[in-house]
This record gives sequence, structure tokens and C-alpha cells, in this order.
Amino acid sequence: MKRRLVLFDIDGTLLTSMRAGWQALRAAFAEEYTALEFFGTVRFDGKTDLQIISELHTAAGFPERATSDRSMKILDRYLTHLEVAVADRVDRVRPCAGVGELLDALDVESDVVVGLLTGNVMPGARVKLGAAGISFDRFLLGAYGSDSAHRPDLPSIAAARANALFGRTPHGEEVVIIGDTPADVACGAGIDARAIAVATGSYSVADLEKTGAYATFATLADTDAVLKAILT
Repeated sequence: MKRRLVLFDIDGTLLTSMRAGWQALRAAFAEEYTALEFFGTVRFDGKTDLQIISELHTAAGFPERATSDRSMKILDRYLTHLEVAVADRVDRVRPCAGVGELLDALDVESDVVVGLLTGNVMPGARVKLGAAGISFDRFLLGAYGSDSAHRPDLPSIAAARANALFGRTPHGEEVVIIGDTPADVACGAGIDARAIAVATGSYSVADLEKTGAYATFATLADTDAVLKAILT
């Protein structure tokens, strides 16, 4: 019986994209706004793509533009620009320290299901992972920003999708969320998931230790220590 559902965030946790997503979304908004100074007022990490789009419209002074139809059009443009942005960074989009070794170690654990929990829409997740040389197909399931704009909805969506593999819906410490922001730590509270924080994004170890994460690491490079935190 499977006993751990391990869900990874993408940006700042599995990989660094050198702001490819930021650049792609800025290019998408440039087709709608002539002045883009408001981009510097919105933080992207720990949020879903749709949440970011809504906050950007608000920052621009036009919150009424964050309609579903308009947001979908921006996302379509964003995904086109994302392909270009990652291609421009082909030598710099890469996995974070220790990611390959940790994923390999989890692959041989017969009681572990590895998935994704990310604010990226699914096509964007595929593009970023592929650019970093991480196969999308090694993740058996996921919950994405295309499933809900509200990040705390995503853990329960991922857990429900694991039902077919577990024979039930995992809950509590059976679900482990690994991410680089306080939002990653907090989002699993609704299903009592365990959170592991890693300071390979924009937050320091000291920042993340204040979030109440089960464990906090500077990187994922110490495979044995991270594996112990996941499985214990």
C-alpha cells in the first residue's frame, strides 16, 4: 500500500528558470498595456498563474479586466512567450541542487507516489520542467494553477487524484508538500499535510523556519536527510 504522496512545487524548488515566467508574462501583458511599471509591485512566488494575472491587473489600476475570458487569453499569450523565454535561457534553466538525486531516491521507494503541486498551469509546468531536463512523466499526478486560482485548493485536488493509486484519499502526514515559500508550507493545512521547506527560492532558511514547516533545508542536496524528513 502506498503510504506517502510527495508533492513538489516547481519554481525555486525543482528548478530555477531565471525569471523566464516573469519575462513571458510581461510580454503577454505588453500586448494589453503600454506602460508596465506596475510589474515591479507584484510578487510572483508562491502564487498561481491566474492569481498573479489578477493581481497585475489590480496593480495596473484595472481590476475589472481580470475576467475569466481575458485571463485565458493572457495565459495563451504567456505560454507562447514562455517557449521563447526558456529557449533564450537554454543554458541557465536548470534543476536546483540535489533534485535529480532526490527524485531518483524516491523512485525506488515502493510506498511513495511522487507528484506536482504548483501554481503553474499544466502546459507551463511541462515547458519549464522540460527546459530543466526533468521529465514531466516521472510525476504520476499533480495539481496545477489551471485547476484553481486559489493555491490552498490544490493539495486536496492532488490528494483526490491519488485515490486510484492509494485505494483511498491520502490525508495528514501521508501527504508531504515540498516548496520554497511560506505559501507552499501553508497551503496544505486544509488536509493536515506535512510541509518541507527549502531555501532555493527567494526566501532564506531563517524566513522559512518561521513558517512551521516540519523541516527546513538550505537545499535538497543532502538526499539522506531530506528522504528521512519525507518518510519518517
